[in-house]
Amino acid sequence: MKKITIFTDGGSRNNPGPSAVGVVFCNEKGQSFKEYGEYLGDNMTNNEAEYRAVIFALSKFKALFGKKIAVSSEVEIKSDSELMICQLNGKYKVLEPNIQSLFLEVWNLKLDFKRVKFTLISREKNKEADKLVNEALDNKGRDQKLL
Repeated sequence: MKKITIFTDGGSRNNPGPSAVGVVFCNEKGQSFKEYGEYLGDNMTNNEAEYRAVIFALSKFKALFGKKIAVSSEVEIKSDSELMICQLNGKYKVLEPNIQSLFLEVWNLKLDFKRVKFTLISREKNKEADKLVNEALDNKGRDQKLL
């Protein structure tokens, strides 16, 4: 494994409200090879969902490829969340208690990788991850199983 780019997005309708994440894994050539959209729950903020998307992405990478490959891999997380990217790059302070715990979770996950880079992109360049968020929100409850 050399370098993987992962586009992430998190969204919350009504903020706080129903939330979901979208994650797109791309190879070194920029080709998408794995996509995920997952519903998170009913009472989360947009910023919490953005962090959850990064947590999902790094955790999914380790689940797919294993910790041995993670240790030798460089991952670039691309997101359109200015707040999150600037916090993860140390430019903004993390003041909100809910976000502090999510920040620490990301920080601990990134220790399992050779390098994790956080890059801010425009919404225009994050359309696929955004689409996955909206699909997961639109489909919430449809995939739930009866107990």
